[in-house]
Amino acid sequence: MNDDTVDPFNAEPDGITTFNNVDDPDVWLRPGLPHAPIELVDHDPGWSEQYAQLAEQIHSALGPAVLGIEHVGSTSVPGLAAKPIIDIALVVADPGEESVYRAPLQALDLTLVIRQPGWYQHRMFKHLDADTGNPLAPMCNLHVFGPRCPEVARMLLFRDWLRDNSADRHRYQTAKLRSAAEANAAGETVMEYNARKQSVIRDIYRTIFRAHGWV
Repeated sequence: MNDDTVDPFNAEPDGITTFNNVDDPDVWLRPGLPHAPIELVDHDPGWSEQYAQLAEQIHSALGPAVLGIEHVGSTSVPGLAAKPIIDIALVVADPGEESVYRAPLQALDLTLVIRQPGWYQHRMFKHLDADTGNPLAPMCNLHVFGPRCPEVARMLLFRDWLRDNSADRHRYQTAKLRSAAEANAAGETVMEYNARKQSVIRDIYRTIFRAHGWV
């Protein structure tokens, strides 16, 4: 990371260790997205290169508006099963000023699907169709946040911890596989799948926070 605005240690520990849970059912701008079974696959070493290509295109499209960009989520952790969707954290000066970044991202076939002003001003863009011939295939989720955001800090801490700790990586993978099987059997969405593995995620975070002397 070259920009200290996305360094997790530049976010306040009190913010990192406090989860800002916002229950807002109206965040989806594209509620008509088709429901599909949750598919987890073995880690693909090519995911890191796919991220690098995506990041380069986003940098080219947004220029100096990019304060930081990182590969996050399960595809960023070697050895961890994941949905074959690249998760990216993008830091801009003010996520609320969508005019700075929305149109250039749309030109890359990235569509704004979630707007959460109450949760760190989060916006999520999704590459919806991997068959358009656009070089942004494979599928990706692009999460937009502001500088020194506790959620970006947590994403990076979680990623780096799982890269270095095989026991927690295995524990998380077990929770992911179990949650996916249960969610698919119940006909649930990705949001419900995420909720099923939340307790394990929070427990791993508590381990991370203790390791840093924050709790």
